[in-house]
Amino acid sequence: MAVTDFLNLKETRLSAPSVRDRLVPPMPGNPLWGWLGPILVMIFGGVLRFLNLGHPKAVVFDETYYAKDAFSIITNLVERTFIKDADKAILAGNTDVFANEPSYVVHPPLGKWLIGAGEWLYGMNPLGWRVAAAFFGTLSILIIARLARRMTRSTLLGCFAGLLLALDGLHFVLSRTALLDIFLMFFVLAAFACLVVDRDKARARLVDWYETSAVTAEGPWLGVRPWRIAAGLMLGAACAVKWSGAFFFVFFIMSWLWDAGARKAVGLRSPYRGALVKDVPTGLIAAVVVPAVTYLVSWTGWFVTDKGWGRNWEEATSSGPFYFLFSSFRSLVDYHLQVLSFHSDLTSTHPYQSEPWSWPLLLRPVAFYYEGRQDVCGVKDCSEAVLGVGTPVIWYGALAALVALIAWYVASRDWRAGAVLLGYAVAWLPWFYFAFKDDRTMFLFYAIPMLPFMILAITLCAGLLIGPKGSSQTRRTVGAAIVGSFALLALINFWWLYPVLSAEVIPYTQWKARMLFEKRWI
Repeated sequence: MAVTDFLNLKETRLSAPSVRDRLVPPMPGNPLWGWLGPILVMIFGGVLRFLNLGHPKAVVFDETYYAKDAFSIITNLVERTFIKDADKAILAGNTDVFANEPSYVVHPPLGKWLIGAGEWLYGMNPLGWRVAAAFFGTLSILIIARLARRMTRSTLLGCFAGLLLALDGLHFVLSRTALLDIFLMFFVLAAFACLVVDRDKARARLVDWYETSAVTAEGPWLGVRPWRIAAGLMLGAACAVKWSGAFFFVFFIMSWLWDAGARKAVGLRSPYRGALVKDVPTGLIAAVVVPAVTYLVSWTGWFVTDKGWGRNWEEATSSGPFYFLFSSFRSLVDYHLQVLSFHSDLTSTHPYQSEPWSWPLLLRPVAFYYEGRQDVCGVKDCSEAVLGVGTPVIWYGALAALVALIAWYVASRDWRAGAVLLGYAVAWLPWFYFAFKDDRTMFLFYAIPMLPFMILAITLCAGLLIGPKGSSQTRRTVGAAIVGSFALLALINFWWLYPVLSAEVIPYTQWKARMLFEKRWI
């Protein structure tokens, strides 16, 4: 090592503590509250979601597909067709509803396996087919609270984020309905959270190397990255629920840019080459191999039985085990091409369909369930409804927060603002392609993966309002008052909508009063 290099190294070593603080800011506060606070918020959200979960005792919206497909999967390992009036038979307690034909389904099986697990535990009834959605919806509250805490280094803001997710109407409804979208949102959120944890762990390793080793142009290999592998597992699971999970693989590019930024921050001369050479090769295992294996494993039931759609079992078994294996994968590819064609050509109209541009404005929610009733609520005309709509205070507050984040990122290049904006964009913008190119039928609940990033945007802006530790007492008091008022408004707004989110029987006039945009919400 040259003398000048040694002197430079010595000089940077003297400032190493500040580098550590900059790359891996300490987590203030009691670690116990870092868990206890988010867990308490999760319990609050869980009580809301599990309370009277079997009501309404009906097949709600697309539960007519997923509840029966899930039951078929845990019974036959694959989806099978059902007899006519199968929904009525199931609600009457008769589960002998299978027809002897494979069913053509257009979504991968993992979400239905999860719904089926609840049916296996609690029976083929509304509670059974909804309990998995409620569990994953509740767990997502804990994840976003812990994620926001890590991103802001504030337990209070983490709990604030968890509370907002617990109080969102669309998240609430999807957590109480046997559809696939809550599982998709969960795995996307979990993948993002894993990569944020990986960011901290990788930077800590880089600082450890920086403090103890000779500085090189590219820096070190940062070793096995279990949290990045976990992110790959989560994104593979997201794709195994719905193919739109593939949009979020861009998160790995974001993660590699974080690696390069960390190398640049410690003064390495070739940070981007270092990230490319040292981190990307092993990172491909997490970004490609792990998701692919996860996705294929979700199809195990289809592989091991001859009852699935497009299985071609007879041809496969007639030519020995090697040809069987080849034919199995070839059949799976053919099946996927059929599904791709279906999604591309899905243009049938639906009374509750909506365009992506309208989702942030909540202009066209989905009536999951509605039953008009007589003389059961103190007046003659009564309503019992489940409306799939977000809490307006949260969704409209998020629009303002996202605009603020754009300005913040342009001004400061803060990684948190950039990551949240990327997540929101990836969850939303691809749908415009399908809307304009294929005129595809879409619904508001497709926007549920956008929601965690909306709440993170609000949370980051809440942190800006309150200010960092050391800000003036006036700023922190005023900021806390504004943030607290927003949380209270969200709570009041959710409480107001609760009867039409949970199928509570109320007078028709009260139901109608809760339709914010009467011509669009009805």
